[in-house]
Amino acid sequence: MTAETTSIDTLVVGAGQAGVAMSEHLGRQGVPHLVLERSRIAERWRTGRWDSLVANGPAWHDRFPGLEFDDLDPDAFPAKERVAEYFEAYARKFNAPIRTGVEVKKVERRAGRPGFIVETSEGIVEANRVVVATGAFQRPLIPPIAPRDEQLVQIHSAAYRNPGQLPEGAVLVVGAGSSGVQIADELQRSGKQVYLSVGPHDRPPRSYRHRDYCWWLGVLGEWDKEVATPGREHVTIAVSGARGGHTVDFRALAKQGITLVGLTKSFDHGVVAFEPDLAENLARGDENYLAVLDAADAYIARNGLDLPEEPEARKTLPDPECVTHPLLELDLGGAGVTSIVWATGYAVDYSWLHVNAFAANGKPQHQRGVSSEPGVYFLGLPWLSRRGSSFIWGVWHDAMHIADHIATQRGYLSYLDASQRRNDNGQKAGADGACPAAQPLARLLD
Repeated sequence: MTAETTSIDTLVVGAGQAGVAMSEHLGRQGVPHLVLERSRIAERWRTGRWDSLVANGPAWHDRFPGLEFDDLDPDAFPAKERVAEYFEAYARKFNAPIRTGVEVKKVERRAGRPGFIVETSEGIVEANRVVVATGAFQRPLIPPIAPRDEQLVQIHSAAYRNPGQLPEGAVLVVGAGSSGVQIADELQRSGKQVYLSVGPHDRPPRSYRHRDYCWWLGVLGEWDKEVATPGREHVTIAVSGARGGHTVDFRALAKQGITLVGLTKSFDHGVVAFEPDLAENLARGDENYLAVLDAADAYIARNGLDLPEEPEARKTLPDPECVTHPLLELDLGGAGVTSIVWATGYAVDYSWLHVNAFAANGKPQHQRGVSSEPGVYFLGLPWLSRRGSSFIWGVWHDAMHIADHIATQRGYLSYLDASQRRNDNGQKAGADGACPAAQPLARLLD
């Protein structure tokens, strides 16, 4: 760490979709800022996902307003590498001040002065404000029930890349959200016997009556819902853009050859126990699916739209044997299971952020991203301001709100400086309330 100190008005931590969106809006507001990224722009899209991953939303929807995927059909689902390239191109479009390969190690408030001291892998940064744009997928979660069995290969979905990564033998995939379903499907298609543990979930249609699910949630006002239904804030959503996009159908997966089981309960001496809730979980998913169809039909009738009816969408495959007579226990060795893929989500990691911006449960305490610690902001979290907050287009709108808040605060400080200059009879003081731009900033951006 060097002895030099870089000073900047606003420091943005992270250059994924949230950091790039934040930089655009800060630039429009004329806010001097710097974005630090420990790896590359949109690194999680590159190396934090499996090889065949595509976006779960179509190209016309999962993007920022200022740039289209001009090389793709609007209804196509961009591959993960193409999404990463998109964010790189977007950052170049407005010359975002992003410095890659710099890790932020510690943030703490300056004693007796406004702003924060930020320790990085390349020195100290002093900033009036800090925007935490590291998102919600920071630390892969594997539940404590995971067996301590050296004979089993166990990986989180964040570390899964392709079927060839796993040893010969059957696979248990725990978690049936978008990641778990797509990984289980890929593994089964590669020739592996797959057991898929299915918990409570929502199962929306990929499309209905010639309109994508993303469109339906838009016109029905679901993306802009500001408060989640109590008890359903963290319900898993099973949706897929794989192979051109399709509705996730667990009964079809069973017909394909995947053995469905209930929620994974425990492991004991090589035997895994499942909750007897598989049929109930599928039924709840069906209710969610049909509710979207009903709402779409009502919207079409109410607005007199000429969209073709789709009676096939309401037909359901019969329950397979694994649902009518569910497995409650599975001897992993006897079933030839040699690996487990844990598609069990992520936790945030703010161990580097030493500020008073957290509730008693350790979660960020904020209002639309404006935290309880003045000068600290969060961006890219689920339900930050609405249901769409953690999606590409949603984070762009949340970033606009935070940039407006920062610009307003700078305006108040500018007035304070002007008042001080008048009181000092014209003697020079700080120009606009921001930290002065120092030479080390140019060095960081080289």
